[in-house]
Amino acid sequence: MKTSRTSRLNGEYQKEISEILRKLKDRDPDLKGIVSVTEADVAPDLKTAKIYISIYAKSEEEKLRSFEVIQENAGYIRHELSQVMRMRTVPALTFLWDGSMTYGAKMDELFRKIRENSPSQQAGDDEE
Repeated sequence: MKTSRTSRLNGEYQKEISEILRKLKDRDPDLKGIVSVTEADVAPDLKTAKIYISIYAKSEEEKLRSFEVIQENAGYIRHELSQVMRMRTVPALTFLWDGSMTYGAKMDELFRKIRENSPSQQAGDDEE
């Protein structure tokens, strides 16, 4: 029972924080790129929550600056969350970098290179 409640809360926090970040993007011009909330992990006691963020931007500097803006506005995001969520307490938010999308893109690139250089692929090209 607790697991399903926690997973529902995780999903709800993920969705609401994503909406709040869209509003923050309009308010703060330093928040650039595509910002995704990839996961929310709310503690069972509802005191803390880890929010995993992925940012796709033009440059590494823009990514880092956008992540800093999100961390600087953690209080604002928590306040906005308290307006939306009908709960007694809103957890303290800790924003963490989620590198899984970058890692996945790197792995895709490596697999593509392996496919291009594989002997079976080259032998198939010779037959055609």
